[in-house]
Amino acid sequence: MTELVRTTFHGYEQQPLREYAERAYLDYSMYVVLDRALPFIGDGLKPVQRRIVYAMSELGLNAAAKPKKSARTVGDVIGKYHPHGDSACYEALVLMAQPFSYRYPLIDGQGNFGSSDDPKSFAAMRYTESKLTPIAEVLLGELGQGTTDWAPNFDGTLEEPSWLPARLPHLLLNGTTGIAVGMATDVPPHNLNEIVSALVRLIDDPAAGVAELCEHVKGPDYPTTAEIITPAADLRTMYETGNGSVRARATFAREGSNIVITALPHQVSPSKVIEQIAQQMRAKKLPWLEDIRDESDHANPVRVVLIPRSNRVDAEQLMGHLFATTDLEKSYRVNLNVIGLDGRPQVKNLKQLLSEWLRFRQDTVTRRLNHRLQKVERRLHLLEGLLVAFLNLDEVIRIIRTEDEPKPALIARFGLSEDQAEYILETKLKQLARLEEMKIRGEQDELAAEREKILSILGSAAKLKKLVKDELLADAKKFGDERRSPLVQRSAAHAIDETELVASEPVTVVLSEKGWVRAAKGHDVDAAGLSYREGDGLLAAVRGRSTQQVAFLDNTGRAYSTPAHTLPSARGNGEPLTGRFSPAAGSAFVTLASGDNDTRFVLASSHGYGFVTRFENLTGRNKAGKAMLNLSTGAAVLQPAVVASTESDRIVAVTSAGNMLAIPASELPELDKGKGNKIIEIPKAKLATERVVAVVAVSPGNTLQVRSGQRTMNLSFKELDAYVGARASRGHLLPRGWQKVEGLDIQ
Repeated sequence: MTELVRTTFHGYEQQPLREYAERAYLDYSMYVVLDRALPFIGDGLKPVQRRIVYAMSELGLNAAAKPKKSARTVGDVIGKYHPHGDSACYEALVLMAQPFSYRYPLIDGQGNFGSSDDPKSFAAMRYTESKLTPIAEVLLGELGQGTTDWAPNFDGTLEEPSWLPARLPHLLLNGTTGIAVGMATDVPPHNLNEIVSALVRLIDDPAAGVAELCEHVKGPDYPTTAEIITPAADLRTMYETGNGSVRARATFAREGSNIVITALPHQVSPSKVIEQIAQQMRAKKLPWLEDIRDESDHANPVRVVLIPRSNRVDAEQLMGHLFATTDLEKSYRVNLNVIGLDGRPQVKNLKQLLSEWLRFRQDTVTRRLNHRLQKVERRLHLLEGLLVAFLNLDEVIRIIRTEDEPKPALIARFGLSEDQAEYILETKLKQLARLEEMKIRGEQDELAAEREKILSILGSAAKLKKLVKDELLADAKKFGDERRSPLVQRSAAHAIDETELVASEPVTVVLSEKGWVRAAKGHDVDAAGLSYREGDGLLAAVRGRSTQQVAFLDNTGRAYSTPAHTLPSARGNGEPLTGRFSPAAGSAFVTLASGDNDTRFVLASSHGYGFVTRFENLTGRNKAGKAMLNLSTGAAVLQPAVVASTESDRIVAVTSAGNMLAIPASELPELDKGKGNKIIEIPKAKLATERVVAVVAVSPGNTLQVRSGQRTMNLSFKELDAYVGARASRGHLLPRGWQKVEGLDIQ
């Protein structure tokens, strides 16, 4: 007995996860690239746009028709051709209707379709109506003339066009953006007349390169009248490579003392620009500007008024700053990545785009002519049979009346084809009038002439090119307009330095013992007489200007800096420096300095070492500061002293034991950072008890003030000769009674 082997099937097959995931992702990637994100070079449309335009044409919503609810269109699109979300479909429809988004809108919208201030503020589709614009005719005019392939829709119940037979390169006219998987596209819009002019040049001279075509296509042409300031050489490089960027800048005009912005770059919201400017005003970074107003309305879609503080404000300089710091100047990425005639995505240069589109157009015209030729020949064939019947009318009538199957009898009797016999049988009696023969022969002559013309065009590449050229010129004459975005040569915009935006005013920066800082206006400020928080008091004060930086040094020799105008007012207690900077744990701020970048200071320690450095070296953006003065164990940072001239100044150092030494400033090295050289000698045995109290720089004509208790001793530059000695020497003792020095000042 034979044993039966049973096999079971569980309704699934096993497959490695890696292979399944790889195939699924590749399928998804190809779908996104080919059927969602990238446009086809022929009609320049993505599938959702193509389906919207086609569905509207099927609904009879041409330019001359009465508009219908947008919900009706969206319903047809997602129900018949595009099985995706209604909101995404409606948003695509709205975009094609916004004149500020599309250079040549394909849809005429009635109702709220958004504004340039907020493009997504459009009303729901149940409230808006739409129809096609006249220029949509260039996409749909030849649709029923055998010019495109048809494919079943998503459920196989209907057919939809695989592309639309565009008579103009819509891809370059309206541009497109899209993000696929691993690639993206950014095609800017262009002027119709310029593109047609370049196409005609390419038809007449197929060898023309990108440089020659750029004589016609000057650059992108956005829906806004903002200036394109990208240099012509950069635009040519962009068209040669298919990659690059375009920079657009707002336009403005003077109206009295006010500055009026009249156009913004493409897709820039007036409200966003106003907020960006207002934010700078709140941060006190635009002291030249008094106020800003938005006076935009229907008559003036963009009218932003800037009110300067005075008539002396340089409008060009102010606008240059705003161009550099706001969206009044914007850069647009260009990536001419499209699906070509071979069905593959590729980044193409301008000549490749135009040449490939011309091939598409010539193929479309050829298909249209062949389709028409077939119709003409069929009609001639039917007319030939009808004329036979007319000339033998009595016999035809007899056959029809007497024969059970008149069709085969007519075919046998007169040698007709089935189509001719069928057409005769369907002919109405009124067409058998006496004058009908003349009409038949007249129509035959017309159709024969048309056939000869079509055959002549199809048989001659030159005639086919001329037909394409004539049709392009006719459409350009009908739909072309002037360039909107002027191409202007402008220099690059630069933001005004923060110090230039701040009024230059004298300030006194005050540092408290506990590290709180504030700035008082003026130089005649009694820093010690200001109010301090309980348990706090004056540590140091320095005079400077609001346009300068202020540098702070901590007890480890690190330097920190901040703009003087950003410090809080001296009306209050100020703010802790630890809120601005991030010093190491346990460190404390001990002194400060302020000046221009080229101002020189002496940095010294209480152990008698120091060097000369430029103030620029004390500044930086690092919140953790920068290492500046290297300190030996137990040494403290002294107050930096301004050096007017390293050639003529004298550096004076005094110790707590009353030893004072004056040396030429040129004997100290100029360093960016470090420990420096020894200025005055303090014996190692005395380092625990003796220290340098102060180091100052005295210029010729200045007076040195030595403070000791309540008394002050004045020494002229000449009188300092008694204290001049070799660098790193012990110096000379001050007179008896003046040896307990508390500080040195310059008068």
